[in-house]
Amino acid sequence: MSPALTVFCREYQRLSPNHLEGLYDIYAPDIRFCDPAHEIQGIASLVAYFDTLFTQVTACRFDIEQVMEQDGEALVRWRMVFCHPRLNGGKEVQVPGVSHLRFTEQVYEHTDYFDMGAMLYEQLPLLGGVIRALKRRLNQ
Repeated sequence: MSPALTVFCREYQRLSPNHLEGLYDIYAPDIRFCDPAHEIQGIASLVAYFDTLFTQVTACRFDIEQVMEQDGEALVRWRMVFCHPRLNGGKEVQVPGVSHLRFTEQVYEHTDYFDMGAMLYEQLPLLGGVIRALKRRLNQ
C-alpha cells in the first residue's frame, strides 16, 4: 500500500474530536471533499466540517474493511459507526460506504458514497418506519 493510503487508513481509524490534526497528514491543502450532503474545498474547511460532525455525535468511528489501489487512486470500503442523540433513539447506527481517493504524496480528492437514507432518514422516529416499509415493499 502506498504511503498516502497507509496514512489515510491509519488516521481515519484514529479520528476523534481530540485527534483532528491527523487530517493535515492525510490531505493536501487544496483537498476537494464530496459526500452526498457536502462539497468542501480546502483543508481548513474540511477540519471545521469534522469538528462540527464530532460535536453533534456522542460517538463516531470508521472501520476500514477493504482497500483497493491502482495508479494514484484507491477505493476504500468502510463502515461508519456512530451514535447521535436524535437518531435511532441515541443507539448505535452503522452505515457502510466507499471512499474514492486520488492522491500523490497526500490525498487531493476524496469522494464518499453511502446511503444517506440509512444514515439519517431511516433513523428518525416517524419517517424511519415509513422508509423501511417502502424498502421492504420494493424488495418483495
